[in-house]
Amino acid sequence: MTTNLTKPISKKLLFSILIVTFGAEILLYLTRYSYLASTLYDAVMVSSFFIGWKLYGRLGGERAHLKSPRQHMLQFTGAFLIFFLGSSFVNVYSSLTFEDFNEDYNQYVQEYKESQVIDGDGNESEVPALQEQTIGDFFGKIDSIGTDIYNDLLAGLEEVWRLAYMILLLFVFKQVFPRRWERGSRDVFLMAALFITSILFGIDHTLDTEQPWANRIGAIVTFANMGFLFGVILLWTRNLWLTVIVHAVYDITATLSWSYIDYAVEYFTLGILLVHVCLVIFGKIHQKRSLQQSVTVQEEQLEGLSQKVE
Repeated sequence: MTTNLTKPISKKLLFSILIVTFGAEILLYLTRYSYLASTLYDAVMVSSFFIGWKLYGRLGGERAHLKSPRQHMLQFTGAFLIFFLGSSFVNVYSSLTFEDFNEDYNQYVQEYKESQVIDGDGNESEVPALQEQTIGDFFGKIDSIGTDIYNDLLAGLEEVWRLAYMILLLFVFKQVFPRRWERGSRDVFLMAALFITSILFGIDHTLDTEQPWANRIGAIVTFANMGFLFGVILLWTRNLWLTVIVHAVYDITATLSWSYIDYAVEYFTLGILLVHVCLVIFGKIHQKRSLQQSVTVQEEQLEGLSQKVE
């Protein structure tokens, strides 16, 4: 895999990678001061979709079309379940280890929930339930949900950022440690790139806001662990777009849990688990039938040979 990831790249692609990595981080930091920087950051994330098309083949994504729809779905459900279990463990660990961060994060979620029931004048809506909603209220709700989902979809494209960073780091390792690279220690460099990008992933979640150091450290550790899980899924599946989808879908369900549907993540994960189990059972049945058909064909061939001998 490392050989594919470090294949020569054009100057245009290298420039694009630098924009997606260093450029995105600079813009993310500036979003705490500038609305324009926030808009430009979103633009970079959208453009990273097209850069992903140039990079995904280096993971082996060009062979994805050889898999059946069932195999693709089984890989997605398995990856989502792995991330859910891993992130649940991370959340428990962070809540016990970083109390300041946990309280701050819970307060943020609570404030976010309350902001969804406040109207444009800053006053809580007291419109009776039976009163007909105005067109403005309707589109206001659509705007709120649409903005949340849009931001979560962009968050999924952070996996293009990760892959781009890993490619840059591997190029650096290849130049700085040429002897070890040639001796075949490339998996070590790949793991180092995964570890570094996971830490950067955690740091990036603290760039856009000012936080006390106690909260900042908790956020870095928490999101770095989650970033590590996404990185493991990326390397395991060797499928950039599947990892992007897992990231985006998880963020969408988490946002739904905050503001719209209690326990949306848990309900969705339960559904994913049922689908995964059904796919595994279906695969076992299909494999058993194929084996039986193969045995039947072999028996018929043996019978035909025995008849010819007689």
